[in-house]
Amino acid sequence: MKRFFNTRERLVPEALEGLLRSPAGKDLCRLDGYPDIKVILRRDWERGAGKVAVISGGGSGHEPAHAGFVGRGMLTAAVCGSLFASPGVDAILAGILAVTGEAGCLLVVKNYTGDRLNFGLAAEQARALGLKVEMVIVGDDISLPGHRQARGIAGTVIVHKAAGHMAESGASLERVAAFAADVAARTRSIGLSLSDCDTYDEGHASRLAADEGELGLGIHGEPGAKRIALADAGGLMTLAADALLAALPEGEARHALMLNNLGTTPVIEMSLLLEAFAATALARRVALVAGPAPFMTALDMNGFSLTLVELTDEIAASLQADVAPTAWTGMAPWQEPTVIAVPDLPDIFAAAPSNNPALRDAVQRGAKVLLENEEALNALDARIGDGDAGSTFAETARVIDGALDRLPLADPQALMQTLGRLLARHAGGSSGALLSILFATAGRSEQARWEAALLEGIAAMQRYGGAREGDRTMLDALIPAVRALDAGAAWAEVVRAARGGADATAKMGKAEAGRASYIPDGQLDNVPDPGAEAIARLFEALIPGG
Repeated sequence: MKRFFNTRERLVPEALEGLLRSPAGKDLCRLDGYPDIKVILRRDWERGAGKVAVISGGGSGHEPAHAGFVGRGMLTAAVCGSLFASPGVDAILAGILAVTGEAGCLLVVKNYTGDRLNFGLAAEQARALGLKVEMVIVGDDISLPGHRQARGIAGTVIVHKAAGHMAESGASLERVAAFAADVAARTRSIGLSLSDCDTYDEGHASRLAADEGELGLGIHGEPGAKRIALADAGGLMTLAADALLAALPEGEARHALMLNNLGTTPVIEMSLLLEAFAATALARRVALVAGPAPFMTALDMNGFSLTLVELTDEIAASLQADVAPTAWTGMAPWQEPTVIAVPDLPDIFAAAPSNNPALRDAVQRGAKVLLENEEALNALDARIGDGDAGSTFAETARVIDGALDRLPLADPQALMQTLGRLLARHAGGSSGALLSILFATAGRSEQARWEAALLEGIAAMQRYGGAREGDRTMLDALIPAVRALDAGAAWAEVVRAARGGADATAKMGKAEAGRASYIPDGQLDNVPDPGAEAIARLFEALIPGG
């Protein structure tokens, strides 16, 4: 996999420096101890202010955890290890000494052996120096029932939030530690991923087949509790939610949900997954929600995790309190989407339907050829664009063909007005919008002849779309064809004009408009523009008697 990094050894320090330069790091600083001591601190922290410090950390590669949660209302300091490796004892001790005053400090530690040992040893050394230190271990992973050492995963962030709120309120170390331990005991998580993660290993090969995923996984690339077959988003979300539901104690207690992005799941898919969660049985137990967002990632893992925490009024208040770190996206009430009525839109079919058998037949033949050529045009577009030109033209054909019985086919002006509104409402992509402009403008024209009105529509397409003849777009086929129509040419001549224009695009080289204009020189050679090709094939299908 291709990566943005310089060396593996400098990856974490350089990423932390980038954080400190960013808006998210404007109130943060670090200890001067690279490469062994990588500690991020609150710049506004006063050890003598009488507040408990909250410290967490662990291996890097889980960003924004842990440094991204340093700030008022959450962590006082984060001790960062190397990639997926616990920080050393001296680094943790340095973090404790840097921020701990008379009120003491709480260490929030994920339940992994290295973290427990190193944070525990640092705590002992700090106590020997006279500091008050408590430690809460988080083991929120429910994927291995009966295991004596449940892993600490994304639910650790919930404990950061709760402990940070309690510490910010001025509570004692004993109170902060007890509250954090209670929240940790009420927190449960499970992860599901469609990939494992690449730990900057040049020889990395995924352990998962193309049709496999994993349920119940940690955050260090270790295998999940079980392999699962791929399914749609709803099915996968149900698998995870049902596993989490089965781990909840009896009763109808309210819970808060945190939907976590494990690394590279696209934002649109994370939003879809939250909607998929709403359809699960577990959703009925949820009162608050945080995310979807990356809270604790696993490098480039394509997956998500669900975290639930059983609520009390005090826990709910702590999770909803405002904080400084922007990586915490906030927690809001779980509710149904608010929907308001659509304003009255122009009536698409304002004109009465009428029939023109010849035109009806032509429209049906045109729609048929665009549908039949969907894949071929997509393949052509994939060579120079985003591969959807055929689908966009096919959707336009479906929209028009499906409305045939409601179209004023015997009234050219009313027909063009109707087509303009119809495509504006239902057709997609730039071609759909441009054709809508063509027909809408032509339908408003004062020209007596519909052919001349279409030329006005083409002028509007050029004005709004920014393309001209010769720019290697569908206009290169459309303009000569409509010019021939306006000149009264025979239909065969009109078709030849469209075909000639489309063929000419293959020799134009550099495109001057549309997505193809971003393609480097040379890659367009001998490849016709998909939009122009679609127009040419459309006109060819409209040959009378064809």
